[in-house]
Amino acid sequence: MLYYLTAFRERFGALNLFQYITFRAGGAALTSLVLSLVLGPGLIRALTRRKVGQVQRTDGPATHLGKHGTPTMGGVLIFLSLVSSTLLWMRPDDRFTWLLLAVVVVLAAVGAWDDWLKLSQKSSAGFSSRGKLIMQTSVGLAVALYLAVHPPNGGSATMLNIPYGKDRFLELGSLYYVLAAMMIVGCSNAVNLTDGMDGLAAGSIIFCAITYGVFAYMAGNIKFATYLRIIHVEGAGEITVFLAGLVGSCLGFLWFNSYPAEMFMGDTGSLFLGGAIATVALCVKQELILPIVGGVFVAETISVIMQMGSFKLRKGKRIFKMAPLHHHFELGGIAEPKVTVRFWIAGIVLMLTALASLKIR
Repeated sequence: MLYYLTAFRERFGALNLFQYITFRAGGAALTSLVLSLVLGPGLIRALTRRKVGQVQRTDGPATHLGKHGTPTMGGVLIFLSLVSSTLLWMRPDDRFTWLLLAVVVVLAAVGAWDDWLKLSQKSSAGFSSRGKLIMQTSVGLAVALYLAVHPPNGGSATMLNIPYGKDRFLELGSLYYVLAAMMIVGCSNAVNLTDGMDGLAAGSIIFCAITYGVFAYMAGNIKFATYLRIIHVEGAGEITVFLAGLVGSCLGFLWFNSYPAEMFMGDTGSLFLGGAIATVALCVKQELILPIVGGVFVAETISVIMQMGSFKLRKGKRIFKMAPLHHHFELGGIAEPKVTVRFWIAGIVLMLTALASLKIR
């Protein structure tokens, strides 16, 4: 927790840098990236020795069968680098950062347990869907309860800030907390569904983290928040440090997860990444930006819902060649790396669209 060095800034003027969010955010990003690159090879060797390899679905694309045995649970790398860099560079008295770390720890544990069951049982089933949903819902309800007792902004506790509109808000009342829990569960599962191609989920998360890093910094500064007409959230600027660490850790993970992947993140990573982004959206009071910047995850989830609905209601007829959506394009003859990059491009466009809402008001 390098922030404590500011206590000695009168003796050493350079230590004054540690009070600035931008400096610590840069430090967190660099630290998490370096940690990922340093720890990655050792983790891959350890997972390989313990035969912690991916159990590939037999009903998936035939091209993915060659990935069977690739080390999984790589989300541990993102987790370690993210938590370490955040603890090192965060401001210790910021409540939002501790809330985010709590969400990360719990959902990472759920994901790790799911991955371990898949590996030990030599099956792609893992933790029961019901059990996983109960745990995710519990986390969502716990976050909602915390925000009900300690709202980010007391005057706008149950309001939604409608983007691209000037001073437009929607009051939800108690329904807001139901929405909050659903956002965490939904986003956690959406990232999990998207994690089906090398680099796809990690790359898409980076664009979400960058976007919300900007929103968090602006919301935490009362001058910027007033000028941009967004809800001011005291202390939200510190979330930028957490998100910078997230960007760095995902970049480091991509070093090993880019095609052809040397390891997969597994549920160990995907569940907490989605839950963390949704929690950030709630903390900075920019809930409706989430389906915009996270449009790739939304599209993937909708494709699965549509496919399942069509299969049940239309007696086995499918809409897509395979769901989630990325498999549909892959089976259509587009190479996996090209599908991933095109989804990244869509993510960048969505990121810019979301950021444009800061001025289009």
